[in-house]
Amino acid sequence: MRINVLLKCTECGEENYLTSKNKRNTPDRLEHKKYCPRCKKATVHKEKNKK
Repeated sequence: MRINVLLKCTECGEENYLTSKNKRNTPDRLEHKKYCPRCKKATVHKEKNKK
């Protein structure tokens, strides 16, 4: 049930992180505050499905 997802910066749109999640336990989109090297600060990163 685990799938790979990309985390995309909400400010600049860069896809910085690849992670996995369990679809059964977390059906909603992931949202984490992580460091963005392009913005050079910690920003909110939202889930984008990996194709």
